[in-house]
Amino acid sequence: MINNQMNRSQFRANYFVLLIVFMSLMGINKILAQENQSATLPKTDFYDYRGTNTIDIGIGTSVMNGDLDDPLFEIYTHFGYKRYIIPYLNVNIGYHKFNLAYKDVFNEGFMSFDLNLEVLPFPHERISPFAYVGGGINAANYFTQVDSKIQGGLGIEYIAYEGVGLKLYADYNMVSSDELEGKVFGEADDIYWRIAFGINFYFGGQKKKEKILKNIPTVIKSNPITTN
Repeated sequence: MINNQMNRSQFRANYFVLLIVFMSLMGINKILAQENQSATLPKTDFYDYRGTNTIDIGIGTSVMNGDLDDPLFEIYTHFGYKRYIIPYLNVNIGYHKFNLAYKDVFNEGFMSFDLNLEVLPFPHERISPFAYVGGGINAANYFTQVDSKIQGGLGIEYIAYEGVGLKLYADYNMVSSDELEGKVFGEADDIYWRIAFGINFYFGGQKKKEKILKNIPTVIKSNPITTN
């Protein structure tokens, strides 16, 4: 049977993505409802909750959206590093290891090396959605097949403890090839999804925090005492 795009596995993948979107919107609403801090003063909570550098790990599942029927959910793992340019924006690189499979037909191991630009809308809050986009290299095991790709993803993060964030995320990956599963059909390139839970380990940024606090005007600085 030719390429049934509405199979149950793909429906479940889309369901998880919609769940993340819903959770992100709930997080935004909660943040906006609790936003009481004065906008006239610079915020430094980012450096308490998070930091300028991040080591992140993740584990979850990957699923193919290609030319065959009955894709399976397979294991997916991730290890990466992020560097924050400003509290709202970071550049990150990552190594991803995963399998892509179709029932009784295909099961192959892959890896990817991704470079992303990521936006964190509410860096000074414990809960914030995030979104990223970028490009990378997709390779079969032993580099028997190597292709370029683009990806985009979204998720939500919760700071469980200072410097430690828990996250749920999903990303969409389009490979510049229609041969990942060894079959060429039509003109569309192969696509796969990755859905995972992860942990962010933050460090660094205290010097920046001290510099910000040093530049905040105090009552004495703003109203110097003068004598006649």
